[in-house]
Amino acid sequence: MLALTLTIGYHNLNAQESPQKVDLKAVLESALANNLQIKQAQFQEAVTDENFKQSRYQLLPNLNGSMSGNKQYGLFFDQTAGTLINGSTNAANASLSSNLLVFNGFRLQNQIRQNKSLLMADKSNVEKIKNDLTLTVINTYLQTLTNKDLITASQQQVDLSRAQLNVEQRNFDVGNKTLADLSQAKAQLATNELNLTNAQNAYDLSLLDLKQLMEINPETQIELVVPTLPELTSVTKNYTGKEVFDIALNNYPDIKLAKYNSEAFKYGVKAAKGGLYPSLGIGGQLFNSYSSNAIDFTTRRKLGFSDQIDRNFLQVIGLNLQIPIFDNYRNRSSLNIAKIRYQDALVTEQLAKNNLNKIINQAVLDLRSAEKRYASTQSSLTSSQDAFEVIKKRYDVGLANAIELNTSQTNYNRAQFDFIQAKYDLLFRAKVIDFYLGNPINL
Repeated sequence: MLALTLTIGYHNLNAQESPQKVDLKAVLESALANNLQIKQAQFQEAVTDENFKQSRYQLLPNLNGSMSGNKQYGLFFDQTAGTLINGSTNAANASLSSNLLVFNGFRLQNQIRQNKSLLMADKSNVEKIKNDLTLTVINTYLQTLTNKDLITASQQQVDLSRAQLNVEQRNFDVGNKTLADLSQAKAQLATNELNLTNAQNAYDLSLLDLKQLMEINPETQIELVVPTLPELTSVTKNYTGKEVFDIALNNYPDIKLAKYNSEAFKYGVKAAKGGLYPSLGIGGQLFNSYSSNAIDFTTRRKLGFSDQIDRNFLQVIGLNLQIPIFDNYRNRSSLNIAKIRYQDALVTEQLAKNNLNKIINQAVLDLRSAEKRYASTQSSLTSSQDAFEVIKKRYDVGLANAIELNTSQTNYNRAQFDFIQAKYDLLFRAKVIDFYLGNPINL
């Protein structure tokens, strides 16, 4: 996963009466530890790891042992005694066998390589899900901080409108203002109170999204720690899309996932080819048996258990060669399917690269646009604030009417909101580039 260096300490997230203060590090740790998709991907990785281990052990000879005992009645041929029996006998058998595959067209070796590539692909998939979740958490965290600042700005505007309404009411009571002036002040206060309500709703929704990403109870009370934001003029650098893409191409999990899948299907083709070759195996067996009817063929006396252990001990060693002549087209069909899947994996890998290239170039363009929007809204905020202060002074001495004052305040409100959104948007766009570059993400 791309490196994340986060600077504020971790806090316990248990629900308490007073809100728990949490920072971005705490939110990320909770999200990464509790996310169900990550857990599912880790389970799949564990299964693939077992498949990889099992395929490696296939290169070793197997070893099997067996024992049996029985009592037989009637007419039958006693294999151990070497005679036809009409009656009953007590018998026991024990064997130990082993087989080793010597050659099968390197099928096992290529299956091992294929399973190793599949394991690496699953590991990359876990990191991919973590990366996607991390980026979502950062975006939601910054959006929540944006909405929190909008609440503060909206409350300031409500306080300003309420104070202005009080002045209008006193002037109206002494006959210095008209009912229209008073109504304008009331309308402005109502508008700003509506903006405050909308900002509070947006904050509550974004905070709920954050809790869901953290996989905690929505009733848990948390309060976000507002980090000390850097100077936004220092968070961006003049990267080109190609520079970012060339770096991300070597460390981004989406690309690694597609690459390992292609590699796995390549070994799948080689493994399928092994089915067209002869296979050679070597095996051996140790066998012993006992029968209560066994006799010494020379003395015609019955043999005891210890005597039979030496006489009946059988050792077998042999080779097994299998040559595929006609298998109803199964092996050839498996090879053709493996080739098709490999070609499809190569296309998927190229699509992943193309998609990453598109996303990164879009991210660079978004960053440049965010820089321009931030500069524009900053200038607009300064101008709107200056204009509002001038209009208010003119209004206080009777040189401007209520409509002009309310219009100026509305423009100031809008400029303030736009600036807050542009500030956090620029910060997020800069961190996205750092994310693709693998740089530490510091807030």
